[in-house]
Amino acid sequence: MIVTLAGGVGAARFLEGLIHVVPQERITIIGNVGDDTEFYGLHVSPDLDIVAYTLAGLVDTAKGWGFRSDSFHCQKMLETYGYRTWFNLGDRDLATHLFRTEQLRRGKKLSGVTANIISRLGLDVTLLPSTDDPLQTHVSTATRLMHFQDYMVRYQTKPKVNRVIFKGAQSAKPAPRVLQSLMKADGIIICPSNPIVSIGAILAVKRIRSALKKTEARIVGVSPIVGGKTIKGPADKLMKSLGTEPSAVGVAELYRDFIDTLIIDKVDQKLAPQIRSLGMKTIVSQTLMRTMSDKVHLARVALSEIKS
Repeated sequence: MIVTLAGGVGAARFLEGLIHVVPQERITIIGNVGDDTEFYGLHVSPDLDIVAYTLAGLVDTAKGWGFRSDSFHCQKMLETYGYRTWFNLGDRDLATHLFRTEQLRRGKKLSGVTANIISRLGLDVTLLPSTDDPLQTHVSTATRLMHFQDYMVRYQTKPKVNRVIFKGAQSAKPAPRVLQSLMKADGIIICPSNPIVSIGAILAVKRIRSALKKTEARIVGVSPIVGGKTIKGPADKLMKSLGTEPSAVGVAELYRDFIDTLIIDKVDQKLAPQIRSLGMKTIVSQTLMRTMSDKVHLARVALSEIKS
């Protein structure tokens, strides 16, 4: 079994390649729920949904989220009723959130609802939320504390962040099968996701980081930072604001207590010796995923390290 830790768009693109190399039933994905929040009374799980829609071949590839060719009639009507619709949710996307919310209100757990969604989308992967308990990522700026979605979408990552807080992390327990998957994995891959607020939110759940330290599985990470910049999202900006070097070296430092190998892009080849000095193997490869061939190649590189 190959276990992955995944955020949103970057992870989803990597996983597209992975399912071309590994049978879906042998893949377990532990997903970030720190981005989860409520819109219009509905429970929205952005990263879980991005992964599900992408692997099902339904995602809007231009945006990286939501359904391809979705309409926004419901949201337009909500605007008529006075709602501030800064977080875009298409009509088919809303159906997912309606289903999830209704199931949660019936007493189902997020992990069970997510498994149901995955099955109904025709997928055989296992997608596990890191926790079934409330956990939300908030960022602190000079003037206010806000949910990560406000910072990311509403304010377009413009405010300077001085602290990241994972609300609920003190009491959040790993969802069923999360720890078991990590301990019994044949290999673990840390997807190219934001190390601060995506992978960081997963690691904030009690016992997950310690399980990564204890597992006998080889752990391979893919740096989401290329040439000092992130491909998508504010990872580089957040790392710099929080005092971590926005580079592949900074990523290595964040993961150094549990990772065995870090894959970095060719443009960062000069950083390889510094990363190796942190006690991990370093592989230099193309990590930009412009085509399906790129995604499959990167998945094969990661898998080759697990088997080595």
